[in-house]
Amino acid sequence: MAVARGCPPAGSGDRGLAELLLEFSRAQYRAKDGGGAAAAKVERIERRCLELFGRDYRYSVISNAHGEVCAHYPRHIVLLERDNAAGRDPFESTVQVGKLQDLINRSKMARCRGRFVCPVILYKGKHICRSATLAGWGELYGRTGYNYIFSGGSDDAWADAEDISEEDSALRNADSQLFDKVRGHDIKLLRYLSVRYICDLMVENKKVKFGLNVTSSEKVDKAQRYADFTLLSIPYPGCEFFKEYKDRDYTAEGLIFNWKQDYVDAPLSIPASVTQSLSIDWSEYQSWDLVQQTQNYLKLLISIINSDDDSGLLVHCISGWDRTPLFISLLRLSLWADGLIHVSLEPSEILYLTVAYDWFLFGHMLVDRLNKGEEIFFFCFNFLKHITSEEFSGVKSQRRKSLPPGFTLEEICMLKQRDRGSTTSLSSDFSLGMESSPGAAGSFTYEAVELMPAGAQAQATWRKSSASSPQAVLWSRAQQSEDRLPSAGMVEVKSSSSSSSTHSDNFLRIGSSPLEVPRSRLVSASDRESRLEEVRSAFLASYSRTIGLKAVPPSPSGAIGGLLEQFVRGVGLRGSSTL
Repeated sequence: MAVARGCPPAGSGDRGLAELLLEFSRAQYRAKDGGGAAAAKVERIERRCLELFGRDYRYSVISNAHGEVCAHYPRHIVLLERDNAAGRDPFESTVQVGKLQDLINRSKMARCRGRFVCPVILYKGKHICRSATLAGWGELYGRTGYNYIFSGGSDDAWADAEDISEEDSALRNADSQLFDKVRGHDIKLLRYLSVRYICDLMVENKKVKFGLNVTSSEKVDKAQRYADFTLLSIPYPGCEFFKEYKDRDYTAEGLIFNWKQDYVDAPLSIPASVTQSLSIDWSEYQSWDLVQQTQNYLKLLISIINSDDDSGLLVHCISGWDRTPLFISLLRLSLWADGLIHVSLEPSEILYLTVAYDWFLFGHMLVDRLNKGEEIFFFCFNFLKHITSEEFSGVKSQRRKSLPPGFTLEEICMLKQRDRGSTTSLSSDFSLGMESSPGAAGSFTYEAVELMPAGAQAQATWRKSSASSPQAVLWSRAQQSEDRLPSAGMVEVKSSSSSSSTHSDNFLRIGSSPLEVPRSRLVSASDRESRLEEVRSAFLASYSRTIGLKAVPPSPSGAIGGLLEQFVRGVGLRGSSTL
């Protein structure tokens, strides 16, 4: 595998989401299918992704030009190495691409379809990864036979090791040695990427086809090879369930998965240490509808990646191309909406990146899913309306100290200024003295937060004591909706007299030291909502013009369904033939 560095220019790749969706809806992407009439279009999509990654990150590329690494992974697999917006960022990845290549080559057979553990998001130096589940006996001994089984055929020659005759102990011993070797390489890859948390979305312990165990998972590895990892079994319905979502007129509220089906044998299992910061009754998971279940799982993932340790996260389902991109995409968009990753990208650009890279280039079978009505892809982006509030914010998950009871930090920062002095000076009841966490140059967290009186003497004392810290920032309220950041080390943010402090035109400006690249920024709760809504609106508009929603049979009154009605009103497409 060759390694390419840098970021090529976008070239003609900036043709927009419509071209991407049209290509996506016509054929499933395969890295090994490099030729054909669609090659030029795919190449433009790939170049555009690299250009968008290069806006904010230094990265290397692992070449997969002919699918030699994985037939349905991107031809240019991106390894994010450092966030450019963070300047002298101590959170720079320590992964070396050459060693990573070697580990990938050794470990890829450990996972279903060769879909190895692949880092896709870099957040605070942590790699958020995706993959398929562990391969079973059949795939290890013959991928051709395995694929035949998985696609609908049957061949008892590829049965799971459990189906082999008891007297064949020699073969069983050989199997064990093979699993030790292959899964051992998989574990080395996970450790090299500093992955500690493995979130398994399968509703089964093992995937069964025609009575055969065709895949496995870490949670049922008999030799307990993955015991040193924190394993989370968070069963989530497969793509088949999303036909019910489509048949209910794209309404997820009230849609509950049937957990009593025979094949569902993986209960929810999460270590208490992981959930202690979340006020969620996990014992009720089987009563949650699709909205609540997706929301709670996303909260869990956000909580994990904001934990104090430096550990990474792996998310996987069975093949890793339906449920896995759903949560990877929601994570990427949620962190972006908070101003924590991809900070220079506009809503249309982050939308393009996650559709192209997280879904299309990682092999989601949109054509097949649309034909079957299993619209998990559409669900992902329409679901953004359910995660706009602060409770899903990665910023909120940071530690907060000494805040008054009953108030969030955003509420304090947006409190109405009291009439206690000149409006041209800091005259609110209080200000907030904050420091960014050690080494988190250019970005901001809520660590080391303390309330301070706003009197002139107290402020002078605080300024003097904090002058030695180049990252010190003085906060009060927002004044105007500029989308630029000052380069000065100290910033005063004042309020206008308006009482509409919850509107999106009031947001927090961040000052950074001259040693930092002033690009990362926090966003208020209202900013988060508006950013996600803009992404969702752009997706709905482009989706309707290219793919379109398939309406369910009308009710006796002839009324169009709730989502479709809302959509055509919202984007002005009533009567369009694409709906």
